Amino acid sequence: MTVAIDHEQVVNAVGDAVVVADAEGRITVWNPAAERIFGFTKAEAIGRSLDLITPERQRQRHWDGYVKTMQTGVTKYGTTLLRVPALHKDGRTISIAFTVGLLHGADGRVTGIVAAIRDETSRWAEEKALRNKISELEASRLG
Repeated sequence: MTVAIDHEQVVNAVGDAVVVADAEGRITVWNPAAERIFGFTKAEAIGRSLDLITPERQRQRHWDGYVKTMQTGVTKYGTTLLRVPALHKDGRTISIAFTVGLLHGADGRVTGIVAAIRDETSRWAEEKALRNKISELEASRLG
């Protein structure tokens, strides 16, 4: 038995942020998890540039790669989990991990990118605290 799947319902149900941007980098899909992670409502995000969540110091590198991907139809990231800083609506930097996929039109050309994003701010802070503790223990053992 085949069951019709409402793709919008799927996107809205997942716990990770689903963000889709068109070929120019304008946000076209922003699910409830994206609202929770980044603090921007769907109405605030749709139609805006990805600069909305990209820290200033990362923007040039981000756009260089984005434009190249749109032109070539190739991303070096594919299934690789990327970990980068991002911006929250309140101005603080958060740590995210995400994968990307390319979206294609009927002609095969890349029309945009979909990202599945997870907030890893807490995990990153815990790992940093553990690294610091290990460094302190090693220093005290050597000293």
